[in-house]
Amino acid sequence: MTEQLRKRCFDPVVDQRTRLLVLGSLPGEKSLAVQQYYANRQNQFWRLMSEVTGTSLVELDYAARLETLMAHGVGLWDVVAEAHRPGSLDSAIRERDDNDLLGLLARYPSIVALAFNGGTAAKLGVKVLGEHAVRYQLFELPSSSPAHTRPYAEKLCCWASLKRVLGS
Repeated sequence: MTEQLRKRCFDPVVDQRTRLLVLGSLPGEKSLAVQQYYANRQNQFWRLMSEVTGTSLVELDYAARLETLMAHGVGLWDVVAEAHRPGSLDSAIRERDDNDLLGLLARYPSIVALAFNGGTAAKLGVKVLGEHAVRYQLFELPSSSPAHTRPYAEKLCCWASLKRVLGS
């Protein structure tokens, strides 16, 4: 496989206020191109998190979106650190290296809940957590990706369960 197909995730967006960590699998092509989480305008992540936080994130610039999430106790990262993947589909991920999720959680003891954005993130993330999974409230959410075609209202119903972690 060519080196150009090797994709790397972004640094985690977390701080001492983070109570909920939202974990994707690995950023897609559009996100990687602009170095921003959930940059594909068809991805519903920012809309869903607007509902969860009660704050309109969609109209904000990227830096303000991240700061607003962190102010609400929400962090972002990915389960996969690096992998070969042509395109953006999780099903194409090969030869992956996982992030040190346990190390991050040890550095940020305020994190009490993990929300997996999609089935691949959940499957890989729970595997990485191993026996430590019982320490956290876990949410396996339908993917916010446009490739995951459940109706928005269905996705929102599931994502709204995150409100109880944030107290909103």
